[in-house]
Amino acid sequence: MTAMYKLGRMPLLLALPALVILVVVFCIPLARLFLISLNAPDFSFGNYATFLSQTANIRVLLQTLEISAIATFACVVLGYPTAYAIVAASKPARMIILALIVVPYLTSFVARTYAWVVILGDTGLINTLLIKAGLVSSPLQLIFNRMAVYLGMVHIMLPMMILPLVSVMMGIDRSLTAAARSMGASPLTAFWRVFFPLSMPGVRSGALLVFVICLGFYITPAALGGLGDAMLSTFIAAQVQSSFNLPRAAAASFVLLAIALILLSILGLDLSGNGNSGNAVRMRRSWRPRFFELHKRQLNEVSTRHRAGRWAAYLYRPDGSETRRKIASATFVTLVTAFLLFPEIVVIVMSFSSGAYLDFPPSGFSLRWYRSFFGDPGWYGAAQTSIRIALIVAVLSTVVGTVAAYGLSRTNPRTRRLLTMLILAPITIPVIVVGVAFYLGLSNLNLIGSQTGVVLAHTPGALGFVVVIVSATLANFDSRLEQAAQSMRAGPMQTFTRVTLPLIRPGIIGGAIFAFLHSFDEVVITSLISGFSVYTLPLKMWENMRNEVDPTVAAVASLLTLLPVLWMIIIYFIYKRWKARGHSELPGVMLNA
Repeated sequence: MTAMYKLGRMPLLLALPALVILVVVFCIPLARLFLISLNAPDFSFGNYATFLSQTANIRVLLQTLEISAIATFACVVLGYPTAYAIVAASKPARMIILALIVVPYLTSFVARTYAWVVILGDTGLINTLLIKAGLVSSPLQLIFNRMAVYLGMVHIMLPMMILPLVSVMMGIDRSLTAAARSMGASPLTAFWRVFFPLSMPGVRSGALLVFVICLGFYITPAALGGLGDAMLSTFIAAQVQSSFNLPRAAAASFVLLAIALILLSILGLDLSGNGNSGNAVRMRRSWRPRFFELHKRQLNEVSTRHRAGRWAAYLYRPDGSETRRKIASATFVTLVTAFLLFPEIVVIVMSFSSGAYLDFPPSGFSLRWYRSFFGDPGWYGAAQTSIRIALIVAVLSTVVGTVAAYGLSRTNPRTRRLLTMLILAPITIPVIVVGVAFYLGLSNLNLIGSQTGVVLAHTPGALGFVVVIVSATLANFDSRLEQAAQSMRAGPMQTFTRVTLPLIRPGIIGGAIFAFLHSFDEVVITSLISGFSVYTLPLKMWENMRNEVDPTVAAVASLLTLLPVLWMIIIYFIYKRWKARGHSELPGVMLNA
């Protein structure tokens, strides 16, 4: 009891286990990797000079930046109007649309990449339909090109763009837009001058997150792109796995990491949008030259009398454009949702094909490929390995991450922000860099090719998800409930188990689910750490996609697509159960989680 009291007085000690795991598995190896890139102890920039002096490396680096930038731009163009329409929709419609967007977001990205292989391949859905319709006589080259890479990357990253935008837009006071309309502003002017600047934190954070993650993409470009579409992550992975040239891989990794850190330090990640409205408006105006600002002000003064005379009539005039805007918004959201869900639906339908190869529509329906999955020890053995590793990672990261989030919630804001950024580092920098750092750290511990090594490599990223979700839950927690319990002579342990834990349990469950999915779906880091000895299900899928054409992958992808649906059903019943018990604060907690 005394120990718990001391821990309550020193909350940073609660975050110590998470920080120890992070430092041992990630921070120290990352520092050693940097020293290797500098040829320590001689300390020279020879590896960087070699990397930058080769034209092929520069071309791949610029190509990586180009592909990431275009994919990010496409996500912004598609994601912003989608998020705006979601926020403007009614609450039931908003929840349904968000659920349809979250399902692809939680689906294995290997399965989603395979879905595009099935759709764009020579014998895929599009070519099959075109040939049967007589529009083409031979298959079109729809795969192994840059456009296929863009389709796959945008499909995977679009939910990650939409969700932060929805989070920020939900916090914007709509009365500000209504006030602008009441003063004669048109809907477009009210949106552009009021709503858009206030939503810029979501655009900035979402675009930055998407761009940084795209920098480390490895599976999707390798599966959908050609030889001329390789990204820097492919070069780094080849240096580690094939030639084992760690200094060159380290130099390339830190070139990629430097780009990500520069962007993160300049733009930052702020999904709140609170307190930044004035800054957003001022920043937007500061981009305009003062010459244009002066002439615009003069024109506004000239038109003021005209606008003042017509604003009342304009305000109360029947407006049929509102109906048209609603129809256009509903159509656009339907198309975006179909874009996110259609590949998964195609794979599910084709997985029931009875033929020797996949076709759409299937010539016959059977469970042939599902029987192949459950009857092949290689496949279900890989699934058992993935489930076992993911369960261990989920339990470890949930316990350590929950305790860390509880401790961080009781520290001062500056310390909490700094430590949270450190904990989130493994999931906010390019994954290939994280994988190389893990590889270096675990190789020194002789854990390459072991399940223990894979568990340790998955845990830092899972910790980040748990800390974020539980911290969001604790942000809505009323600490006066703990004070009331302690005033009635409840000890720290009893207060935590009887008061705090039941109220934050939805966030803990959400964190555990995301930790499980993070580990279960991981393939880039696993491919470096497994040493061809530990085969998880995503890793076996990736090897199968590269080396042979086995329709069993369609059955596996279908099962992985249905997995997030199962998780959402579980979360829904947990929510209903808690709501039936009268926990009025649960909806807010679940929304933040």
